[in-house]
Amino acid sequence: MTSAPELTVIQVPVSDPRVEPLLRELGHEYSTRYGADAHDEIARYPDEEFTEPYGGLLLLLLERGEPVAGGAFRRYDAATAELKRIWTHSAHRRRGLARRVLAELERAARTRGYRRLWLTTGPRQPEARGLYLATGYTPLFDTEADPETIGPLPFEKHLAVREHTGRAADQ
Repeated sequence: MTSAPELTVIQVPVSDPRVEPLLRELGHEYSTRYGADAHDEIARYPDEEFTEPYGGLLLLLLERGEPVAGGAFRRYDAATAELKRIWTHSAHRRRGLARRVLAELERAARTRGYRRLWLTTGPRQPEARGLYLATGYTPLFDTEADPETIGPLPFEKHLAVREHTGRAADQ
């Protein structure tokens, strides 16, 4: 029996070369599902929006030094972070990595003071829709409607505020 490889979480700028496979495969996935070049969608926001102080850092999960999953967030408004570019390498899907990415993004956003997360996913990404529903995100659309009639599917999640317990560790 082999043990699962250890995953390492790192925060890097979009310019880090380890991000390139994420964006390349994500672009291919979008282009395949939606029939158009995804470059404009991926390049819609400047890289600086995913770095401090704007509130976003790209997170990657590394397995033996290779990126296998990741995501990013950016400031949406003073209380809200927008999740973007959530991805799992096609060879590493169905292992819970996307859930781990979400948990790490939620933790990082909470640390930065955000109290709400917002995101959209495309109507032809049922796996993403299912992930967000299964991890406590509230759909801001009619889940009974045909996703193709809605367009981008918006979700939100309110982050719990950690309460001060009065212990020395909280000081």
